[in-house]
Amino acid sequence: MTDTATMAVRRLSPVAGGEITGVDLSEPPGSVLTTAIVRALLEHQVLVFRDQHLTADQQHTLTLHFGPIEEHVARRPDGARSPVVHLVQNLDENDHPTSSPRDIGNYSWHSDKSYHAMPSFLTMLHALELPPVGGDTQFANTAMGYAALPEATKREIADLRVVHSWEASRRKLGGGRLATAEEMLERPPVTHPLVRTHPDTGVKTLYLGLHTSHVVGMAEAEGRALLDRLLTHTTQPSFVYVHQWRRGDLVIWDNRCLLHRAMRNYEMARHRRLLQRTVVRGTAPF
Repeated sequence: MTDTATMAVRRLSPVAGGEITGVDLSEPPGSVLTTAIVRALLEHQVLVFRDQHLTADQQHTLTLHFGPIEEHVARRPDGARSPVVHLVQNLDENDHPTSSPRDIGNYSWHSDKSYHAMPSFLTMLHALELPPVGGDTQFANTAMGYAALPEATKREIADLRVVHSWEASRRKLGGGRLATAEEMLERPPVTHPLVRTHPDTGVKTLYLGLHTSHVVGMAEAEGRALLDRLLTHTTQPSFVYVHQWRRGDLVIWDNRCLLHRAMRNYEMARHRRLLQRTVVRGTAPF
């Protein structure tokens, strides 16, 4: 079992990101190491562990050290529910790389499972196969985005609430992948504050992204324009860390203060991009 004696953290950017060395996550971490990892996550928002080699079962065990694993509403092409440890990939039904994968939501700015009443705490993504160049992931620090807003805007949005919806995000993506009746029954719309308080740090963040539907009590067009304006603001390059993946990377991030999206900056129809994913349930935003 790895302990904290060998663990070291190197900051990757002023926005977010810390590279952790001296830790083998294929071995279950003890409570002291788990606490140290969470502490580093609160400081750096994104943690990168290089040269990890985890099976699906090992990632499942590791994830449980940080909280209950979240199930996924998305279905596989055969209609079966995606397993809790599943692949984020760019493959078609014949297992060939494609520029038009069935699920494209990860290419839009979002916070994982914000359409849940208790959205995600952290997401864990493990790189199994990668293109030789590109396929990066961007992370936008929404605490920095909020802090940089004019005071008048902060007052304007302080008490606004936003509806988040799985059905709305599928509709926005288009491409024929609409939410099914079963999925909508499982994940009805929920309402969250637009300005969210991080439960562990007390920092205020902007809570928005792909899964937002509309602002409560505001005309739809006006609310959409506000959300789009805030999204553009908080995803500007000065608030974004770009992670350039290496095979074996295991990346953990805090959904409560970040937006993220995958980038199409590689030959999607030529190269495979497979990452193993798990998500830990969080708490109700306030």
